[in-house]
Formats: sequence, structure tokens, C-alpha cells
Amino acid sequence: MPSVDPYAELPLIDHVTWTEAIDGPRLLVFPSSAGRQTTFPNSDIRAWREVVAQSADADTPGMHDQFLCHWAWARLVQPTKSSWNLEPWRPAVGYQATVEARCNPGGPER
Repeated sequence: MPSVDPYAELPLIDHVTWTEAIDGPRLLVFPSSAGRQTTFPNSDIRAWREVVAQSADADTPGMHDQFLCHWAWARLVQPTKSSWNLEPWRPAVGYQATVEARCNPGGPER
């Protein structure tokens, strides 16, 4: 593990955008290439700060858990997925239950 973050000067989140889906609002989070590649400790904290800086409405416990789930798992399972979808209408069930629901507590993504 490097002792200096090789991506320290690069954004981890390219951009975010709100859209409306069949179940309600959805925040599309587009990680940058640095965000897809970094494994540096606490990079998830920095990436979440970037999301919230771009959309303060995202700063809820449920959305944070969905983001962390995508950061930890979706990057590995679907590394080329263009965006990570966070939905404020999903229940805030805690991180572990969010992971068990494959980042989509309250039902599958539609």
C-alpha cells in the first residue's frame, strides 16, 4: 500500500446529476477514473465529500450507506458501470443491511 495517495490531487467523482426514475428521484454518481482505481485508505470519505459538495441533498444516512456500498462493492463487481444510482426514497437500514440488499434496500432497481 502506498504511503502517499497517488490520486490526492485528482477528483474521485467526475459529476453527479439528479434524474427521475419510476420509483422516484435518483442521484446518478459518476466516478472519475481515479475514483474507480484508488484503493487508498479513507478515499471513500473524500469521495463522499465530493458527492455532497456537488449535491447537498445527497447527505442522508441512507444515501451515504448506498454510496459506501457502491464504493466498496460495485467498483469490484461492475467496474465499468457508468454511474452509481443513489435513491433518497430507499429506507435507511444501515450499511450491513444495505450491502445484503446489493446496495438497493427496499427493492431492486427498476
